[in-house]
Amino acid sequence: MLNLGSIKNHLCSAILLTTALAGYTRVYKIDPLVKSDTTVIPSGKKEQLYNMGDGRIFSYQKPKAFGFITNLPKDAGGMVSSVFRKQSLPALAWVAGSTAVLMLADQAIVDGVQQFSANNHFHAEEDYTHLIDIKSGKTEISILKAPNNINTAFYQAGQGFPGLIIGLGLYAYGKIHKDYRALSTASQLAETFFLMGAETQLLKRITGRETPGEATQKGGAWHFFPSFKEFQNHTPKYDAFSSGHLATMISTITVLAENYPEKKYIKPVGYTLTALTALAMINNGVHWASDYPLAIVMGYACAMQVVKTSRKILFSSHAKKTSYNLSYTFSYSNGRMIPGIILKF
Repeated sequence: MLNLGSIKNHLCSAILLTTALAGYTRVYKIDPLVKSDTTVIPSGKKEQLYNMGDGRIFSYQKPKAFGFITNLPKDAGGMVSSVFRKQSLPALAWVAGSTAVLMLADQAIVDGVQQFSANNHFHAEEDYTHLIDIKSGKTEISILKAPNNINTAFYQAGQGFPGLIIGLGLYAYGKIHKDYRALSTASQLAETFFLMGAETQLLKRITGRETPGEATQKGGAWHFFPSFKEFQNHTPKYDAFSSGHLATMISTITVLAENYPEKKYIKPVGYTLTALTALAMINNGVHWASDYPLAIVMGYACAMQVVKTSRKILFSSHAKKTSYNLSYTFSYSNGRMIPGIILKF
């Protein structure tokens, strides 16, 4: 007896394979009920195909061992080259304009956020309970610690711990279920973590901007190219610009959203957590508001470069396009400047 469901699935697989071999130049109607499929292309490389239901088919190959390390030079180069493309000019103009405007209001924003937090008992100091520590000579290294107040909890969220946990979970799921999308996403998260760490550290060591907590003047002084020893011994005096926390959070959200577009909650939850973390870092004197625009663009560009390397879109037919617009607002009330952020999507 013929199994119609099996025939339908095999036909869809054949159509997808034909499209791949033809260079993805033809467009076919894909059954939206087919959630995923696996096929083997003639080269012998196994791919898993995922139908997103909006005309897009995502293709993943099994990630190479330590691919998140070996891909670093290529993706770092891709990010650098993208800066000099004509298409990047609007983003660069937005970064420059936003940073310049926010620098004018930096001190007022810090004062306003800290005053609001104090009035509402959002304690600014970092306070942890150390759960697991490792001793190395006379030095204790904290492996696991729990925040003791809300501000510290949001600040800790920006240190990459949530992304690490999500990445480990995806890796475990991918190994158990042989799911290449999960394995690839875990690898991408690890790679963006390393890339963002390296790039933001480079910027900090070039710009040497004082944090609000160490500022010797309004808006913080800039000490370009501090010595390695001076930076290491007095890090808070030089590491404000730009925000590695925010860049890492944005790259994590972007990687997850790009690979799992059907999970509609990723962006609203992720952006809300990012905004709260940004305010927490202003409250505890770690960052100025003008440290954020470049971090946002760096995190997004890094994630998109890594995703581009690790995932293919076999074809796109009637794909939904979503645009995002981020803008800042300022208002005055009782002699104070009140900043705001508007995200339209």
